[in-house]
Amino acid sequence: TMTAETWTIPDPYHQPEFYADIPVKRLLAWVVDCIVILGVVLLALPFTAFTGIFFFPFLFLVLGFLYRWMTLASGSATWGMRLMAVEMRDGYGRKFDGATAFLHTLGYTVSLAFPFLQFVSIVMMLMGAKSQGLTDNVLGTVAINRRAAY
Repeated sequence: TMTAETWTIPDPYHQPEFYADIPVKRLLAWVVDCIVILGVVLLALPFTAFTGIFFFPFLFLVLGFLYRWMTLASGSATWGMRLMAVEMRDGYGRKFDGATAFLHTLGYTVSLAFPFLQFVSIVMMLMGAKSQGLTDNVLGTVAINRRAAY
């Protein structure tokens, strides 16, 4: 019988359906998430007495970080990922907890700060059998198709 201690992430060669179209789905999810974050930032502007306009990129960064962390921690997927039927899993195949969601969001944020790291991450997603980005490789996490997981 399989337990959390014995089960790991799906094998891309024996279970390719878990990784089918993941890079494209992650890109589309990212676009959706950026639109959602922009909406949250625009809704937050009046609460800053519109001074948020002067630190808009920082506001976008902070609210985007919180959005990604909270949505990954609560459902192992951002709203964009949920729309694209993608879930993040840790090395044991479990959904993200708060700490893993925080570390994944932190890694993503650091890679955005350094365009070379983001480029490396994208190439890794396109070339790797598990479609893992740089942060995924460091943490041992994967993005999988939700429908294949159930």
